[in-house]
Amino acid sequence: MGETVFVPGARRVEATLDGPRAADACVVACPPHPQHRGHRGDTRLTAVSDYLTERGVACLRFDYGPWDEGRGEREDARNALRWAVNEYGSVGVFGFSFGGAIAALAAATTEVDLFAASLLAPTAEVESGLNAAGALDDIECPTQVVYGARDTTADWRPVVERARENGMAVVELSADHFFVGKTDQVADTVGTFLLANVRA
Repeated sequence: MGETVFVPGARRVEATLDGPRAADACVVACPPHPQHRGHRGDTRLTAVSDYLTERGVACLRFDYGPWDEGRGEREDARNALRWAVNEYGSVGVFGFSFGGAIAALAAATTEVDLFAASLLAPTAEVESGLNAAGALDDIECPTQVVYGARDTTADWRPVVERARENGMAVVELSADHFFVGKTDQVADTVGTFLLANVRA
């Protein structure tokens, strides 16, 4: 079990910090949709966190505050990134599904200098009309989009198309939205990209 962290901000955001405080880099992990039981213990988030911490990079997995149709959740992610930047030399962001959209939206609008962003099966838009695909135009760090070829749950295609237009890394896995049976492959694909950039 990692260390419990309360992310500073107007909303109550509780997180788990995996790995050593003494690490030189940290990745903030954004969970899937909280109204669909998404939380920081999601298996895709913990798999990526395990991959990173085994290689000396910390990971902050957080739970969103009260549901706010994406806007509050985006601010939660930005606050988590601000906390991480105060603690670590280099910071990246990762998210799955709704969390992938939130990671993109946070990376595009925060004042924090990020070293990497990885979006796993990101949905193109969240409830309040925040457009994650368009946000890719404003992300300045190396960015990766990973999607499942058999994913019929998330509207990931606009994000993948925009990522390709912007010359970002795009990886297709033979998987459904939840990457059933592919957790190790997800951890390796996402973890390798994040490690290469937060330690660059």
